[in-house]
Order: sequence, then C-alpha cells, then structure tokens
Amino acid sequence: MATWDLSKTRHHVLICNGGSCMRKGGEEVTIALREAITQAGLDDYVHTTRTRCNGRCEDACVMIVYPEGIWYQNVAPDDAKLLVEQHFIKGEPVKSLITHRFTIDGFERTPTAQPGILKSQKAKK
Repeated sequence: MATWDLSKTRHHVLICNGGSCMRKGGEEVTIALREAITQAGLDDYVHTTRTRCNGRCEDACVMIVYPEGIWYQNVAPDDAKLLVEQHFIKGEPVKSLITHRFTIDGFERTPTAQPGILKSQKAKK
C-alpha cells in the first residue's frame, strides 16, 4: 500500500462508493474521474478517496471536493472530464451538479438540491 506525499495536494475528492452510489455507477465514476485526473497531469494536486455512504443517497452518485466544501450530485462517468477541466483546472465548480456549498455559516443548499431530513429529527427505533 502506498503512502502518498500530499504536500502538493490542492483538492481532496471524496467519491461515494456506498450502496446507492454503487448501484448508480459509483465504481465507474471513481475510475473515470481518476483517469481524467491522470490525463490532465493533476495526480500530484488532486487526491481521491473512496468512501462509504455519505448520507445523500437520493443524490447518487455523490462526490465531495475539499477544501471548497462542494457536494456534487448525480455524477456520472461522462462528467469526469468536465469536472476536472472546470473545477480543478479553471477553479469553477460545475454549478449544474452542485447540491451544497460550504460557507462560513455552514452548508448552503442549492435550489435544486433535495432538502433531506435533520439527523436530530430522524425517526427513533
């Protein structure tokens, strides 16, 4: 197993590989995104991590980019090149795929994002 030198890393991408996302192409998204990052020569600057469920299953496949705090929804393998070119090279998030963006006051939901439920209000078993 590798121990990466993250000293040049500018973006950390969390790609959901939980159940719902895997059913919606999570593995294919992971592969396509990693290939697009490599083709753009950004391996030293963009680090990817597979995660389990990120709690936004209705948005599958979910991708989160830090330090910006951008949550993407419905990511498909065909979006990989656009995400790399626009977000990581140009520094402009892909607005049509964003559900949440981190601000000083917490996460701000975009108008097209599913509202979801608060953890404190979930049904108790």
